[in-house]
Amino acid sequence: MALRSMDALNVEGRRVLLRLDLNVPLKDGKVGDETRIREAAPTVRALAQRGAVVIACSHLGRAKGKPDPALSLAPVAPALARLLGRPVRFVPDVAGDVAKRAVAAARPGDVLLLENLRFEAGEEANDPVFCDRLAALADVYVNDAFGSAHRAHASTAGVARLFKERAAGPLMAREIAALSRVRDNPERPFVAVVGGAKISGKLETLTALARLADTVVLVGGMANTFLLAEGVAVGRSLVEADLVGTAKEILAGAAARGTPVILPTDAVVATGTDAPAHTAAVGAVGPQEMILDIGPATRARIAGILATARTVFWNGPAGVFEKPAFAAGTLAIATALAASAAFTVVGGGESV
Repeated sequence: MALRSMDALNVEGRRVLLRLDLNVPLKDGKVGDETRIREAAPTVRALAQRGAVVIACSHLGRAKGKPDPALSLAPVAPALARLLGRPVRFVPDVAGDVAKRAVAAARPGDVLLLENLRFEAGEEANDPVFCDRLAALADVYVNDAFGSAHRAHASTAGVARLFKERAAGPLMAREIAALSRVRDNPERPFVAVVGGAKISGKLETLTALARLADTVVLVGGMANTFLLAEGVAVGRSLVEADLVGTAKEILAGAAARGTPVILPTDAVVATGTDAPAHTAAVGAVGPQEMILDIGPATRARIAGILATARTVFWNGPAGVFEKPAFAAGTLAIATALAASAAFTVVGGGESV
């Protein structure tokens, strides 16, 4: 995929709207994990050193189109400043008069961080009026937020079309190159591990991977719908009943191509995420129980498959990993990949 490089842009003395992925966890008003900020810092530094006025923007959490103090990007500014070794001015506005004045007062080499994009309803709606307001802040646009690039939001889609001069940042270019390698020339065996809650949000990805991969491993809530499609009772587990037919089609297509689809054979189950948990075969899940993680036999089987893989694409957790009782499956996959020699691409909202 041909992308215009940020290095090809003339940014000296110009205002650059830089879309970043600064969607970091916050705890008690402080950044809990700086990984995404650390990844973004070199791009910000490079633009500032080239004399740009850097207008950084990002979303954080699910603000639903209105201000939420708990989701402010204010705590990110000092963390970014420390990593850059230069000041970062936090602007408590997205594209209004406060933001306009801050940009007008900025000088080449300055770094501004706008407030959470999702405080504006126009961001997720890709509203043309909001796009115009945001684009009016800058002369040049750079998108370095690969993790948000699939969303047709104002800051990732609508705004980009309004700039004659636009480019991909280095993180974006790196991630696209990695995905292109997986898509176009994967070293085999190629194993796709797909998890997370729902099929609906990953239907196109899952369908494509079922055609590309040598083995498809399904985990997480997504696997429940496939288990149901195979006639396995899953109790009160999260399922998408309206997509059982789609799951059957995907399974039939994979079978016709000779592509194994690996589903959990055992699971960690409970009546709720805070209830006592136990391991059960997937066919023995009680009517009031939920599958909340893959079980030890499934973990061992997946680890064995990954041990022989040469390319792995992993998207989505294996369970409700936020709860320690249901994190073992996701951790087991991560551990197996860390020990693997395979070329690995990991994606998803909780990956870093």
